[in-house]
Amino acid sequence: MADWTVSSETGELTDVLVCPPDHYRWIPTNTIVRRTLAGAQQPSAMALAAQHKELVHALRQGGAQVHVLPPEPHLPYMVYTRDSAVVTPWGPVLCQLERPQRRGEYAGVIDFHEARFWRKSSAGTLEGGDIHVMKPGVAVVGASGGRTDLAGAEQFASWLRAEGWEVRVEPFDEHFLHLDVLFCMAAPGLAVACLDVLDPDFVAWLTGHGIRCIDVAYRDAMALGCNILALGGGRVVSARGSAGLNAALRAEGLTVLDPDLSLFTAGGGGPHCLTCPLKREE
Repeated sequence: MADWTVSSETGELTDVLVCPPDHYRWIPTNTIVRRTLAGAQQPSAMALAAQHKELVHALRQGGAQVHVLPPEPHLPYMVYTRDSAVVTPWGPVLCQLERPQRRGEYAGVIDFHEARFWRKSSAGTLEGGDIHVMKPGVAVVGASGGRTDLAGAEQFASWLRAEGWEVRVEPFDEHFLHLDVLFCMAAPGLAVACLDVLDPDFVAWLTGHGIRCIDVAYRDAMALGCNILALGGGRVVSARGSAGLNAALRAEGLTVLDPDLSLFTAGGGGPHCLTCPLKREE
């Protein structure tokens, strides 16, 4: 097995894990998808495959080698590979998913990593969408009490703190599913964030670490507008539907790769959720 390491959300992405949407369907496990199901029919397999292919093309265009996690019929949200494991500078951490519909995802992830993990979450719940390694030595873990609870967040934080890192555990309302619905890194020193919702103390903490934020309105955040993937080297993947944000990112001098991911954002996940970075180079 390769030695996977990630020291920040903005280093050059060289390897990434995705899962094809062969069995994907919307399931009412979060606020976003419940709203979707109230007014739309399930997407077709052909349309899902086409959009996921756009994402994979964007990742390869950005220079990443794309690795594939085999999908399983009884795990429709396995496509959101961000949550089941997170890679740190010391290797992968196996997360402990909260929703019963997703807990079985651990098996495929263990197989992919050949059971080689730096740590395994065992206290409370921990999901990768709440973990942001912002730069070498600094990370934040969201703790909504929903997908990631305080016990899970603090256990993960303790592992990084033992390595000399600064880690902030950031509480937020579980209405927002994961912290990456409200906040994602775009490039070194630059993030996208829903400032109307995030705690001002958290925003001030970001400023103290030299990170400024492009503001994303609440309505756009709930359409996964903040949910972007930095590729490094001044490139970012952001869903095509986030037109205003994409213009703002381009105004910052970033190259924006914008696949159509509307069928996935309607289910509660965007580019950040659909990808698990395996290796980045600083």
